[in-house]
Amino acid sequence: MTVVIATSPEDRVLDAARRCVDRWGLSKLTIDDVATEAGVSRATLYRLFPGGKDVLFDALRVRELQEFFTGMRDNLHHADSLLDFSVQVAGYAIREMRSDAHLAMMLATEEGTALKSLTVEGLPRIVRVASEYITPLTGEFLDPDQAAVYVELLARLVISFFLAPSEHFDLADPDSATELFRPFVAAFESMAVGRA
Repeated sequence: MTVVIATSPEDRVLDAARRCVDRWGLSKLTIDDVATEAGVSRATLYRLFPGGKDVLFDALRVRELQEFFTGMRDNLHHADSLLDFSVQVAGYAIREMRSDAHLAMMLATEEGTALKSLTVEGLPRIVRVASEYITPLTGEFLDPDQAAVYVELLARLVISFFLAPSEHFDLADPDSATELFRPFVAAFESMAVGRA
């Protein structure tokens, strides 16, 4: 017996958008391509995503970020310290970003679009979703205000190391990441204590 998992019309359209981007890239993609791939009319697509292509792709980016951080949360082990937590988060993020074939394709073929989605235009969204998912996990180590600041710094640091790899530190290597994060965490913790 085959089990059919019902998906919402929005999810069907977002899945179709992902397939279309993988096939043609973002810059060449049209709303008609996505509607055809999803098996919906153009009017239905605009009803689901008022504002068209920009709104559709913002929704796709948010969904992908949520999936990324859900995977991260599910793969974190109990951390004994903020340092251990930071190493786990950064390691997971770097490994996932390095192995993301779609991200690699976008950086190779549509570098400007990909860079904007990780920096200028996309960074506020990344920080917001990271905060939603990661901040609650830091409660053992930081108060909520400190956690929000720390998660933002951690997200910015990880993206920076992904876009411009260091010849001195590899965040995917726990020993190397620990060496990088030890003074960073100590400085943050002493700053947090000083504010208390």
